[in-house]
Amino acid sequence: MEIKVLTAPGLDNSGPAHWQTLWEQSIPGTQRIEQTNWGAPECKEWVTQMEKTIAQAGPQVVIAAHSLACIALVHWAQQTKLTITGALLVAPADAERPGFPAGPVGFVPVPLVKLPFKSIIVASTNDDYCSLERAAFFARHWGSRFVNAGDKGHINAGSGLGEWPEGKNLLKELVQNWPTL
Repeated sequence: MEIKVLTAPGLDNSGPAHWQTLWEQSIPGTQRIEQTNWGAPECKEWVTQMEKTIAQAGPQVVIAAHSLACIALVHWAQQTKLTITGALLVAPADAERPGFPAGPVGFVPVPLVKLPFKSIIVASTNDDYCSLERAAFFARHWGSRFVNAGDKGHINAGSGLGEWPEGKNLLKELVQNWPTL
């Protein structure tokens, strides 16, 4: 069966130099989960849009989420009856930390439940939006494999990763370990 990749950008979307955008251009069939409000999102709306896009894509889906979309995806996982193959959760934003941007609504509390699909969390040692320790805490609660990416900032376009081949290898790991492939 063919696996479809869906990207889920975080706050303010992912621009042309972001690895998610580059993956959409280089991995055949990759599609973005579009949101109506990237700048001041409501979690409920993001979850609804995830549900629609995932339902259209079918169960053979791997989601590559970044930042605040990681938190939205965990909220989605608690509410949905749909299944997915797995998720690559990159630089999850700690929406509960002091000083988190005021625009997003409804993302807290961050659910601390085991995800019903295979997942990998990738975090950086110098991410302004989530400490490495907090990302490891999320990984333990979500049942995710944890990957320390080193000093990569928020693992976004500003990190200068280009297509981010290390991330693509982690995405492949999720697909290869799926029992139906």
